[in-house]
Amino acid sequence: MSAKYETRGDVAVISLDNPPVNGLGYVTRVGIAEGLDKALADPAVKAIVVTGAGKAFSGGADIREFGSPKSTAEPNLLSLIAALEASTKPTVAAVHSVAMGGGLELALGCHYRVAAAGAQIALPEVKIGLIPGAGGTQRLPRVLGVETALNMIVSGEPVKSELLAKQPGQKLFDKIVEGDVVDTAVAYAREKADVRPMPLVRNLKVEYPNADAYFQFARNTVGAMSRNFPAPLKCIDAVAASTKLKFDDGMKVEREIFMALMVTPESKALRHLFMAERAASKIADVPADTPLRNINKIAVIGAGTMGGGIAMNFLNAGILVVMLEMKQDALDKGIGIMRKNYEAQVKKGKLKQDKLDERMGLLSTTLKYDDLKDTDLVIEAVFEDMGVKEQVFKTLDEVMKPGAILASNTSTLDLDKIASFTKRPEDVIGMHFFSPANVMKLLEVVRGKKTAKDVLATVMALGKKIKKTCVVSGVTDGFIGNRMIEQYSRQAGFLLEEGATPEQVDKAMEKFGMAMGPFRMGDLAGNDVGWYIRKRRYVEKPDIRYSKTADLLCELGRFGQKTGAGWYDYVPGKRDAMPSKVVTDMIEKHRADLGITARKIPDEEIVHRLVYALVNEGAKIVDEGIAQRASDVDMVYITGYGFPMHRGGPMNYADTQGLFNVVQAMKRFAANPLDDAGFWKPAPLLARLAPEGKSFS
Repeated sequence: MSAKYETRGDVAVISLDNPPVNGLGYVTRVGIAEGLDKALADPAVKAIVVTGAGKAFSGGADIREFGSPKSTAEPNLLSLIAALEASTKPTVAAVHSVAMGGGLELALGCHYRVAAAGAQIALPEVKIGLIPGAGGTQRLPRVLGVETALNMIVSGEPVKSELLAKQPGQKLFDKIVEGDVVDTAVAYAREKADVRPMPLVRNLKVEYPNADAYFQFARNTVGAMSRNFPAPLKCIDAVAASTKLKFDDGMKVEREIFMALMVTPESKALRHLFMAERAASKIADVPADTPLRNINKIAVIGAGTMGGGIAMNFLNAGILVVMLEMKQDALDKGIGIMRKNYEAQVKKGKLKQDKLDERMGLLSTTLKYDDLKDTDLVIEAVFEDMGVKEQVFKTLDEVMKPGAILASNTSTLDLDKIASFTKRPEDVIGMHFFSPANVMKLLEVVRGKKTAKDVLATVMALGKKIKKTCVVSGVTDGFIGNRMIEQYSRQAGFLLEEGATPEQVDKAMEKFGMAMGPFRMGDLAGNDVGWYIRKRRYVEKPDIRYSKTADLLCELGRFGQKTGAGWYDYVPGKRDAMPSKVVTDMIEKHRADLGITARKIPDEEIVHRLVYALVNEGAKIVDEGIAQRASDVDMVYITGYGFPMHRGGPMNYADTQGLFNVVQAMKRFAANPLDDAGFWKPAPLLARLAPEGKSFS
């Protein structure tokens, strides 16, 4: 049973016991209900304390049960809260560490609440496309006031218990405790054992002057910030109901909204990503209790934009960093940029000066490899050339201490070949950060054929410490993300040849929800990067067809924002992308040279050709075992490439469209004489799943 029962004299203590966060799954709910029944039936028990064992009061509902019979099986959460309210003996919630979602709603159903200082309090359902569904929108305004409650519900962000306790007129917590919260709650329960009537949150009044004007202002503000997500606006509707309706009628409104949101594609996508993020950290053949190597000091080779960004991640986490460059001026320039990045955060109020000084104080610099010998992990961020990598790793093999981890930030090169330059390939791993490395959440952790399990486990844990979303990739050209984006970019080039313009393609993809379209993205990253890779492809894989438009652009020296001209024109000091007549003329001439008459291409075709290019390559990557699961591919694209969260990633989007329909669309694209028919041959996994009506998930 996922709840413990004990008595402390005349007080019963029911402890949720479902690690790690005491999720309110069916078995846990049954355990609480049975404990409550037992306490009510025992004449020696005068009061009841509800708390959570271990490191949380409760993290809320178990979303793995959503949509399954278990989610509504009695006692469901609504029934459990009703039972706590109806208890003939006082119930006290002893809240500590974390009380979120259904956990907070459970506490609100108790007659009293005692909280430990520092407890994280939240109703985060909006982050999975829902509103609180067990009374949170009706009870929280009654104990915290409308504005504070609405801000918490719409943002989903946690607030510390002691801050909430300071709110004028708050009735959420009866006591805030610095010591043992359960001991205090037991004593408090004993004090209230004979108090009648017992207070119920549902009986509190919600009064807010000019409520209609306030909620309209809130709708205008929230609507502008959440255009792809219905839940934030629905949170406002539910809280508004608490100010106008009787409690039970407000509960009906909340429930109707909750159930309607549950079936929206946006909520399904966000719940998919919630589970996908947790799944990504699990590696089938690497046990969770694998011993980790100690990482107390790291080295970064290269003080350029990438190296500096990588170093900042570790400095932010309080880890010592030594940075190596070949020349002092390059080192000075890199350190100067890092300091400017921190100073910009200070100016915006996101960082205090003493924190800036503390972080920069963890950084040391050197021009000598020998100064890296006492570091536990080294990450190279040098030029993307195998010859350069060979020199670096042969040197590292000589100077690094036994057991040190040797990591490469390569974005496309063969990690196994890089590992072969050392006598310790088991210590070599890929740590592919995304630019800007101090901002982007994604870290592709590349596992070589000989990478040791403890090295992989150590880097995954370290990635979590520096607040990255880590996804494991096998060794393949471009790993997961860049291997897929190459096909996306190839298809974008074919669209230009057929009649589209860069701005039309970008606008179609941005309307779909991408952070930026492929051509704006190319200008930001540097078009010369792709050109360098294509030149390698022309030699290694001469049978693969590319549009020549991107090569022609680079031959004009239009590498993007850094040169002031790419697919678009740029004004110095600004990042606004302006359509370029030079580029339009270049594309039209190239089209004429190929004998192609331009056609009008619908936006829907643009979106599906580009997204299904990602999907097909993603299916190959999963089938080949490069990615552990399709949801890992989605995490790469959500956190590293600006794919819209409300679509849940390319593989999830394909699932929502139906894989049979995806394959049918690919057949239509293959019939286009100007496209590459071979490009659209369904990946084996896609070809297997589609006729069976199955999905990637």
